[in-house]
Amino acid sequence: MHALILRLRNYHLAPKLPNVLPVLIFVAALLLFARSPAVSAQPLRIVALGDSLTAGYGLPAGASFADILQRELRSAGFEVDVINHGVSGDTTAGGVSRLGAVLAENPDGVILELGANDGLRGFEPAHVRANLERIMDELAERGVPVLLCGMDALANMGRDYGAEFRAVFDELAAKRGPTYHPFFLEGVFDVPELTLHDGLHPNKAGIEEIVRRILPTAEAFLKKCADVRAKKEASAS
Repeated sequence: MHALILRLRNYHLAPKLPNVLPVLIFVAALLLFARSPAVSAQPLRIVALGDSLTAGYGLPAGASFADILQRELRSAGFEVDVINHGVSGDTTAGGVSRLGAVLAENPDGVILELGANDGLRGFEPAHVRANLERIMDELAERGVPVLLCGMDALANMGRDYGAEFRAVFDELAAKRGPTYHPFFLEGVFDVPELTLHDGLHPNKAGIEEIVRRILPTAEAFLKKCADVRAKKEASAS
């Protein structure tokens, strides 16, 4: 009996305290949220600025490079819109003239695929370089990352021209440090089963192969674009 009275007294002397742990966790979460920069819930906007290889020349709707790349990036878990700014027959000079329309899309990044038609027409590599530099300079001023896609000239243009043409892309990549995919048509060019009857443009299977090969680079590029966007939003908040 004495022991029971003692236990009752101890119960009244040490009243139950409320469980404050959930409250503390909630407050800590609020403080962490308040200190964190706002992150946009909008998908990344990636513009593919290119020629017929980007536009989807000779392909059905929904089968262009931009369409298939968007599908694969989304399948990999990225929230992204890939916007097709490919124009068949366009050159690097045309890309310069269309840059305003690209910037109007408010892109988080630009995939730059131009130069094939310059090479087909035998334009001076210095001319190609100057145009690509203008595009990249303007995008850099706006804080827009670039994924530069390299291109080769056809063999019938001559070995010297081909080497000088290829050097344009390699040297721009080394000098300016964009994300770089050295040859857009890698694994597809001059492969009959992956090209249209003209032997130049990729067919549906060719586009799939192009995307398969560029995908790891594109995924790394998207992570870079997301980081750049987050920093912009943090500085604006």
